[in-house]
Order: sequence, then structure tokens, then C-alpha cells
Amino acid sequence: MASLLERLGLRGGERSQPLEPGFNSYVAPPSHPFNYRLHLRVEKDGVGLLVVNASTVLHLNQTATEYAYHFVHLTPPDKVAEEMGRRYRVGKSRASKDYANFAKRIQALIETPDLDPVTYLDFERQAPYTDSMSAPYRLDCALTYKLPKGSPRGAAPHKRVTKELTTAQWKLVIEKAHAVGIPHILFTGGEPTLRPDLAALLMHAEDLGLVTGVITDGRQLADTRYLKTLLDAGLDHAMIVLQPSNKETWDSLASFAYWRKVLNDDIFIAAHLTITRQNAKGANALIDRIAESGVRALSLSASGLALAASMEAARQHAAHRDLPLVWDMPVPYTALNPVSLELKANKRKVPEGAGKAWLYVEPDGDVLPGQGINKNLGNMLKDDWKKIWKRKFSK
Repeated sequence: MASLLERLGLRGGERSQPLEPGFNSYVAPPSHPFNYRLHLRVEKDGVGLLVVNASTVLHLNQTATEYAYHFVHLTPPDKVAEEMGRRYRVGKSRASKDYANFAKRIQALIETPDLDPVTYLDFERQAPYTDSMSAPYRLDCALTYKLPKGSPRGAAPHKRVTKELTTAQWKLVIEKAHAVGIPHILFTGGEPTLRPDLAALLMHAEDLGLVTGVITDGRQLADTRYLKTLLDAGLDHAMIVLQPSNKETWDSLASFAYWRKVLNDDIFIAAHLTITRQNAKGANALIDRIAESGVRALSLSASGLALAASMEAARQHAAHRDLPLVWDMPVPYTALNPVSLELKANKRKVPEGAGKAWLYVEPDGDVLPGQGINKNLGNMLKDDWKKIWKRKFSK
């Protein structure tokens, strides 16, 4: 990813023997002014994937990966310069300057609040979805396909799923994800808050040092006490699938705002809005309300292609309200989102992250490339990881 590496000030010398592949992480102590987390996965060919503070995902070349390794392990800068100078046969002063530049840029990411937990809508910075990855950087876990009574979100995506994993089994899935170097767990559904063990699963992922998120309609989160249990369990970010006519879905945003103020917690909150025939004319007013609630980003979709123009108008209004666009969460479950339509209009290929940057686990443990993609890659509890990951490449 040359443009990113150029901005980081990295210049490759001669290739040296790569670092040992593996998963490395660092969690700053609570006393640190920026209570940040870093996750670095080193691949077999020496390239790496660095997740900074649940904020952005960077794909790095071999040299940058080694700088990231030393940054994660708090290696003193003079030792970094000495080691990198020796390995790449460059002057110690040059290696010192490159590492200082790298560290400065990463520190800037650490100290910048309110970033999208997956990626930016800026294709120069977009993490490439390559086939060289040993594992995705996110696992979307559908804990249940149950929905609240009266939910307008429709029936369960796959009626063939007749059972759900137990708490202990989901913990094994999370442990397996950690073992293969997946740094980000996203709990979805159905409605994940209908599982009474959601907080316990969040806490288990937190104990392993993983980034965690939840996609929910927000009804349960309107209860500030319940939301507090999720925050205490380590929830890093949430996306609220808005139901504009439902009071509780708006109350959940107020609940987040309350705890953000009380706890001084800068949790990342995004909202998803589906443009329909019923709300298209009032979409700008809904976006204003979303922006004023303290939401940090917006995901948009349309219920039909005829509403593409309305969705584009909503996107422009969101930009006017300084709401960045989130586009690669597992909502919308449709290609009718602003990024896909814009790229198709410009005859550009839509980036395909499903099956590469993320995988989707159904309530019974079966793995799909993404929600709604009916290709069973295996089962997280029953099958070897390498077998699951290899199947994603088969036709």
C-alpha cells in the first residue's frame, strides 16, 4: 500500500529475513492519558496488519511491520535504530529517523478520537483485501437470529439454522479467533441483546485483548443500566440500526450520550438508516437528529433502487453535518449503499471485503464469507481453521 507507506515516511532497504509470524498486542495501563490498544499480526511473508486503538486497520510492508513490532513491544528507540540498521544495512541515523516518523504517525492515530472502528471512506487509506492474509481482521458473530416482537427488520436470514451455540461454545469461538490472529469481534444477529450472555462474551473477548463491537436495534440499550453492563464488559463500539418510528431506538442514543458524559468514555457510536419511500422526504431531518444525538458516523442504504437519488441526497447532507460514512459493516445487507452505487457509476470495482477482511459466523457456528452469502466454509467449533480459510478461495 504505497501511498500509506509514503505518508509514514518508510523507505525499504534490502529485504531481510522476516520476523516470526504471530499475533502481538499491547494495552496501555489505565493511568495512561490515552488508554489505547494495539494489535499486530505478522504474516509468513513478513508483512503485517496493525489495528490501532479500535480505530483503523493498516496493512504494512515488511519494514513497517518490524517498526510496528518494536512499537508494540516498547523497544527503546536507540535499540530499534541499531537493530533495523543492522538488518537492512542502512545507517543508524536513517533508521532512527524512519522509526521516529513511524512512531509519530501511529501516536497521532492513538490520540485522535472518534475514528471509524474498521476503516475510513478514503480509498487511499483503505486496507487492501488481499489473498495473502492468514486470517481476516474481523469476525462477525451472529449470536442469534431472534428478533424483538414487532421488529420491522424482517425474518431471520437463514431459517435452516435451528440451534444456537451455548455461552461456553461462543467463548471457544472467540478463543479460536484470537489464536489465529483475528483482532476484532463484532456481535450481531438477529438481535444480539436478546442473548443474556452478551456481556459475558464481551468480557471474554476483552480479557483476550480483542476489539469488540455490537450491531443492535438499540431497544435494550435504552435501559441505561443494561448499557452500563456492556460498557463495563469492554464494549468498544456500537452501530444502532435505527427504527425512526420507535422511541426506544432514539432513547438508546441518549443512553450512550449519558454514559459518555458520566464516564468520560469516548465510545464510538454509528447509526444505520435505511432510506424508504415513507421516510425519504424527511431523511435530512432524521440525519439532523442523528448528528445532534452525538453519533460519530452514519451507514446508509436504500430499500430499493428507485431511492438511489434520495440516498445520495442523504449522503450529501450527512457530509454537511460532518457525519463520516461507514460502509463495510454487516449492515446494510444489500448492495444499495452509496459506495457501491458511486463506484459502479464510475465503472470502478466495488472493494469486496467479505471472505477476506471479515468472515461471518452463524448462530450454530457455521462460517460464511459474509452475511447473506450462502457458501458454508465449515464450522468454527468442528473444523480446523486452515481448512475453513482455504475453502474461501474455492469456487
